[in-house]
Amino acid sequence: MPSWDEVQKAIRAAGSGHDIVRREALADLYNNTGRNVILYYSGWLEKQPLADQGLAVDVNDSDKNGFMATVHKLDRTKGLDLILHTPGGNVAATESIVDYLRAMFGTDIRVIVPQLAMSAGTMIALSAKSIVMGEHSSLGPTDPQLNGLPAHGVVEEFKRASDEIRADPSKIAIWQPILAKYPPTFIGECDKSIRWADNVVTDWLLSGMFADIADETDRKAAVQKVMDELASHDQTLSHARHISASKAIGLGIKVEMLEDDKTLQDLVLTIHHACSQTCTETPAFKIIENHLGVAQIKMFIGPVQVRAT
Repeated sequence: MPSWDEVQKAIRAAGSGHDIVRREALADLYNNTGRNVILYYSGWLEKQPLADQGLAVDVNDSDKNGFMATVHKLDRTKGLDLILHTPGGNVAATESIVDYLRAMFGTDIRVIVPQLAMSAGTMIALSAKSIVMGEHSSLGPTDPQLNGLPAHGVVEEFKRASDEIRADPSKIAIWQPILAKYPPTFIGECDKSIRWADNVVTDWLLSGMFADIADETDRKAAVQKVMDELASHDQTLSHARHISASKAIGLGIKVEMLEDDKTLQDLVLTIHHACSQTCTETPAFKIIENHLGVAQIKMFIGPVQVRAT
């Protein structure tokens, strides 16, 4: 007869109805593709008021623990399908997560975007060998944010101020209160973040998605075409700009259309809907989970963030 502790462990392993449906859908995707599946899903859309108050819905260093837990014991020779839904986040954490996943799976990583992979999420997607997108899916500009401000926008504003003051010193009075809102060294930090993000994405594209382009000049040109669009604040105009699958394909990004495989489409959208309902109807706000049911689910309870595994 099972002990009380054993029954409790079994109940916790089974999870709620949301967990059961979501985990069955992840297992179904694995059975269809034969590839490892890890889900990284942020509930920032469902919990927008809490996200606005600082809930850690973004990509951050604590997520590494979830990836380590979900990668453990996987057969890494089967590659990885990473289901990615995120508003983006910290460049340092993003670089660390990509470096870790590549250390585990090499470049045999495919990213599946069920709806949105913005900012640092786009950076992660561009580190893959290909990206699965639907007609409803979007990527975003890769220009980094610092303290919620677009680094490119800050640098451009500072340059405009410098140019106008140089041409007409009387405009110092106009620009002084505007520039005073930035802390010391902030402009320099923005410039470094831009170069950092551009460099890592360029390296990932060269060694991953475009590695099969034999001619080095052509390979670098393919990378530059992507960077000129997604890393340029002048081109994208807004950090919130949505880049559709057709736009991504036009830039040369290797995109697999979800609609081309109806079975895959049904499986991915089932996972997406299950995750959205989990984040809507439970305290969960971030889910990192694999097809074996190993998960790190972060939940919001009152003023305290609780991490459950």
